[in-house]
Amino acid sequence: MVAILISAFLMVLKYAFDFMVYVVIADVVLSWLIFARVLDNRNQFLWSLIGGINKLANIVLDPIRKKIPASLVSPMDLSPFFLLLLLVFFNHVINGVVRKLL
Repeated sequence: MVAILISAFLMVLKYAFDFMVYVVIADVVLSWLIFARVLDNRNQFLWSLIGGINKLANIVLDPIRKKIPASLVSPMDLSPFFLLLLLVFFNHVINGVVRKLL
């Protein structure tokens, strides 16, 4: 019974990590599209959507940006790359633990 509850909690955590992967990828792609002036800046709905995705991504990216400043590694912000590596690693660890529990 306890193993099922732990595995259920870990699966919810895995889905949260998967969601954050999609949010970070969307944030990066949207920032590229804004930089390339592909997106229309008069569309209010689009800018509110971009702002929401940016706020969600910054919740997890800001601590990484504080630890690894952009000027230290390169002129680019590599924090999304490091976060995606961490999330993929944790997803693999969670999958292994869930397989052993069930």
